[in-house]
Amino acid sequence: MQASVPSSGDKPLHIVFVAGEMSGDILASGLIRALKQRYPDARFSGIGGPRMQAEGFDSLWSMDRLSVMGLVEVLGRLRELLGIRKEVRDYCLTEQPDLFIGVDAPDFNLTLEGWIKESGIPVVHYVSPSVWAWKQGRLKKIARSIDHMLTLLPFEPDYYHHWNIPVTFVGHPLADEIPLSSDSMQARQQLGLPADLPVMALLPGSRSSEVKYLAEPFLKTALLCCQQMENLQVAIPCANDKRRQQIESELKKLPDTVQPRIHLFDGQSREVMCASGGVLLASGTAALEAMLLKKPVVVAYKMAPLSYAIISRMVKTDYVSLPNLIAGEALIPELIQDQATPEAMSELMLDRLTRPEKYQPLVDRFFSMHQSLRRDASEKAAMAVASLLYEKGRLSEPPLAHTAE
Repeated sequence: MQASVPSSGDKPLHIVFVAGEMSGDILASGLIRALKQRYPDARFSGIGGPRMQAEGFDSLWSMDRLSVMGLVEVLGRLRELLGIRKEVRDYCLTEQPDLFIGVDAPDFNLTLEGWIKESGIPVVHYVSPSVWAWKQGRLKKIARSIDHMLTLLPFEPDYYHHWNIPVTFVGHPLADEIPLSSDSMQARQQLGLPADLPVMALLPGSRSSEVKYLAEPFLKTALLCCQQMENLQVAIPCANDKRRQQIESELKKLPDTVQPRIHLFDGQSREVMCASGGVLLASGTAALEAMLLKKPVVVAYKMAPLSYAIISRMVKTDYVSLPNLIAGEALIPELIQDQATPEAMSELMLDRLTRPEKYQPLVDRFFSMHQSLRRDASEKAAMAVASLLYEKGRLSEPPLAHTAE
């Protein structure tokens, strides 16, 4: 099917992305792949991670420099973050790309998007900020700062319709990417884990601050579980070398008898979760991934005490994890801050590891939720982006739905 072409003739499209963490890297890489099918000569640059770079993205700043969570942690890096944001703004004003796409990271991206939109460059924001959870006044800023919002969750568009903000619900690329049924034994074979022993997955996060606060209690949880389950194996994916070093530092504090039963992997978080009988993880996209893999999961999260004291007074939602937010009810346990003790986490994990039949109704519910999120998200997002480019005069022909050759 004939694709739209840039209105500038021989000049290819140039789209700038800013993705601030691993979840954004996943989303943006899928969108870049879908856009490349339409516009093979398009150029993509800005801030992104390894998945985006594998699609030909030119990352001009390290994504890891943006990956910071919590008010106190942000304050410690504020000067650096503000400096990067101004550098990205200046880059866009100089390069004059056809489009800017901010992927999540609203505290970094929304102000940047406002500057860029004011200069006449069209702006898309991919992943709705949690306006339904807190900071609903942020909708006014969003209305000023962007031309189109792409949302992952089905209940989110209503918030934007009220403010006349153009919005498209695209579903989640992970729901498209992950099969409805996964092979646990194949994942174990790929990772070199024994096929006949129970496996628990621990995912203490991809940010330095997350691992700082979660590695120790997660490993103490693993210790308690190993003491109760003689053959239990524990699998931990490390987001990068720095996170691996943090985890290894905490792992050395465990008894020598337990350490051989704890296996660290470089990346491969999906394979680790797939291989497991239960998952303990930091709240975030990993919780959605565990749901899509149909795994009994426990969510835990800790941050700097001052950050928690401030944020907990601002949050208006009853849940923090994506599975519970999508379902509108507490399908999975959420242990936050002082609740996230090794004793509480190990009790919940042991129940999931030793009584899998109890959680079959939950697995069935996850299956239905997976189906509801399968919308061909990256292609749907690419169609919305292409429509905006045409509307803004950056393409000479209206976009058509992409058909694979």
